[in-house]
Amino acid sequence: MDDGVARLSARGLRDALRTGELSARDAVGHCLEAIEASNRRLGAFVTVTAEAALEAAAAADETHAAARRNGTLDTLPALHGVPTAFKDLHDIAGVPTTHGSAAIDHPPASSDGPVVALLRAAGMISLGKTQVPEFGLTAYSENRVAGPSRNPHALALSSGGSSGGSAAAVAAGLIPVAPGSDGGGSIRIPAAACGLVGLKPGRGLIPAGESTGDPARLVVSGPLARSAEDAALLLDALLGRSASSDRRAGHSGRHSASYLDALQGEPRRLRIGVTLSSPWEQRYRVAPEPEALAALDAAAERLAAAGHLVAEAEIRYDNRYPDAFTAAWTAGVGSLRIRPEREPLLTPLTRAFRRRAQQRSRAKLDEALAFLRRFERDTVAQYRPWDVMLMPALAQTPRPIGWFSGQEWEATADHDYARQCEFAPWSSMVNVCGLPAVSVPTLWTGLGVPMGVQLVGPMGSEALLLQLARLLEEPASTRREIG
Repeated sequence: MDDGVARLSARGLRDALRTGELSARDAVGHCLEAIEASNRRLGAFVTVTAEAALEAAAAADETHAAARRNGTLDTLPALHGVPTAFKDLHDIAGVPTTHGSAAIDHPPASSDGPVVALLRAAGMISLGKTQVPEFGLTAYSENRVAGPSRNPHALALSSGGSSGGSAAAVAAGLIPVAPGSDGGGSIRIPAAACGLVGLKPGRGLIPAGESTGDPARLVVSGPLARSAEDAALLLDALLGRSASSDRRAGHSGRHSASYLDALQGEPRRLRIGVTLSSPWEQRYRVAPEPEALAALDAAAERLAAAGHLVAEAEIRYDNRYPDAFTAAWTAGVGSLRIRPEREPLLTPLTRAFRRRAQQRSRAKLDEALAFLRRFERDTVAQYRPWDVMLMPALAQTPRPIGWFSGQEWEATADHDYARQCEFAPWSSMVNVCGLPAVSVPTLWTGLGVPMGVQLVGPMGSEALLLQLARLLEEPASTRREIG
């Protein structure tokens, strides 16, 4: 493969695969070579399914050849032959799902999970499973199953979490694009740490991304990509759409055109509210670093230059939020089936969360859930005067490996959790409100690591957020390669 092919965007790769300029075996083989060369240092992949991927690529090429003979290339799946990978929280038939935990058994999954099945139907080819924190609980992807997922732009730093392995793989060019899942920032945090566009769709847009062990309905699936265009491409695939197909099919829904088509348009003049307020600031020290404020200023300047009204928004959050969110976020870990003799294999933070969840009565959990519903209504009402809310994506630059969990110091579970909340204080409340949000890089520090912002819109504003992300994103030429 020449360097030009290696630099193809997901959309460019899709087009080359569809025209036959590239074969699926070319694309998969290139990605597998990149994984082989870099993953030992990067730690993005836990399991690489090379043999299955090559078999799927051969089958895709046979399908393409038949379609070419029959003149039916337009019937190929939307992302025919495009390689990807899945978080090690999603089941892939025949592949172990570790959930990032040494405390549970890892038998091969009997069938594909919903998101995997969706993207297989869209023609994508899985190369394996990517690193996650234990049960997806933390803002960093380190566990006791495999080595930590590292930041491609500085290998001593974390790639974030919980979609950290997928973000690292996309940012390093090991795969063109990947799905993530987000229950408290798990797409947007690693996207910000790795310099990607990460979109958390609004609640209910992609039902297959939701989780049954999620009483507050926090978790959704969405794209991690190197550009807004590639994020739109994958979002369409997650919805079973392709560019222009909805106009042909007369699709009806809260967004009728494909998201990739929507990027051809420009947003109207918007009222954009800038805020540093966080629902965590009454409990923890929320102090944005200069790099976070510089990223915010860069975004505000670009948006104002594009003709949007950018002004400070006064937002106040209920100080009961931290306890209520934590109760909802950790409820599922309390009901996990883990044999008593395996409990010591849990990470300290998971053990603490599990113990507290088991001690919490159902009435207390219901009380927390009721509060979060009120919090949602109040927050959405405060956001309503603005078309879009703008805030930093992270309060701090990407953190070193071991910084949260105390591998380099004597930590407790409470210290670990506090550091996560101070690192990413603007993420979880968006999940509670069910709103769509996008993280986009707006500058690169002198040390070569990205910093970005988060844009939050009302329900149904995913297309608008992607348009704004396209306006804000730093050009790919500024990105640094591994090494």
